[in-house]
Amino acid sequence: MKCPYCGYNESKVIDSRPTEDDEKIRRRRECLSCGKRFTTYEIVETAPLMVVKKDHSRQLFDREKLMRGIIRACDKRPVTSEMIIGVVDRIEQSYVNRMLREVSSEELGEAVLLELKKLDKVAYIRFASVYRDFSDVETFINELLQLQNEE
Repeated sequence: MKCPYCGYNESKVIDSRPTEDDEKIRRRRECLSCGKRFTTYEIVETAPLMVVKKDHSRQLFDREKLMRGIIRACDKRPVTSEMIIGVVDRIEQSYVNRMLREVSSEELGEAVLLELKKLDKVAYIRFASVYRDFSDVETFINELLQLQNEE
């Protein structure tokens, strides 16, 4: 590991421990040349997740874009940012756990709807109205009735 202070290429590991979320290893290192200490983080490298759009084009999965859509649906609702991050984490982790390299935008949208249905019904309807492209009031009412019947 290259020292950030002097640029020397060798260091020794003084301490290693997992981070709080157990997703990374924190390593405390000491440069063998200048003796200064620094911290590095080791993470598992995974293949990027691609989203297959309706027109069959592919986009890199964008966690922030997904979060923005969910935040928009949850605007002025009693949903905390931690809850939203949890939704995004669960969705992303489900694809990582299944070791998928591609997911359709439809499957991703349905996963969001499933999570929002458990989290907040109004946010669910808001997201569904955009995602499913409700074209008239009747479609909107049918979705509301279906949601009410599930309770």
